[in-house]
Amino acid sequence: MGQKVNPIGLRVTVDKDWRSRWFSPKRDFGTNLIEDIKIREHVRKRVENAGVSQVRIERYANRVRVNIRTARPGIVIGRKGQDIERVRAELSKMTGKEIYIEIQEIKSADTDAQLVAENIAVQVARRVSLRRAMKRALRTAMDGGVDGIKIRASGRLGGSELSRIEWYKEGKIPLHTLRANVEYGFAEAHTLAGRIGIKVWICRDREAPEDRPGRRKTNAAYA
Repeated sequence: MGQKVNPIGLRVTVDKDWRSRWFSPKRDFGTNLIEDIKIREHVRKRVENAGVSQVRIERYANRVRVNIRTARPGIVIGRKGQDIERVRAELSKMTGKEIYIEIQEIKSADTDAQLVAENIAVQVARRVSLRRAMKRALRTAMDGGVDGIKIRASGRLGGSELSRIEWYKEGKIPLHTLRANVEYGFAEAHTLAGRIGIKVWICRDREAPEDRPGRRKTNAAYA
């Protein structure tokens, strides 16, 4: 696959599912697409400290189901469900539709590609050594039982005059094998020298892929 296409988009219908699941006539497609983007941005902004990995959206007529995959469901839900109810009301007002929110807990944030990328980006923004942050994430993920992990950082690393690329890899990452259960995550660190892009690939065991089409596992639902 190289680095020329998105690893998730390439594997859709093979062993990954769409993150937006709905069908609409051509005249409504653009409106729904923009609405999905706004929903995701709003959710991530409201619960930015909750370790949100994915926000999946499903539509049924005038109803929208939002599935939030997070490492800290307690922060998303809030005391007695007040925070999640507030988010639901805001989304309903913004879209004019009936909103249902589901919370799915991520058992191990250290082995989730998106959360690993965001964690490294936060450390870099706080002026932690990039190499130290990458190697620590590499070691923690391998201890978590993944088959392999690759981390790639690009930009003005360490405040250098010219941008460059630095990457580390451990274990097996068969990027050209479509049926390999590879997760992909991307995040950006905002530094004084500019933005630094962090990409993370994590290869898991083939037995239980989480994104296989037709599979849904939910811990809690809030209407």
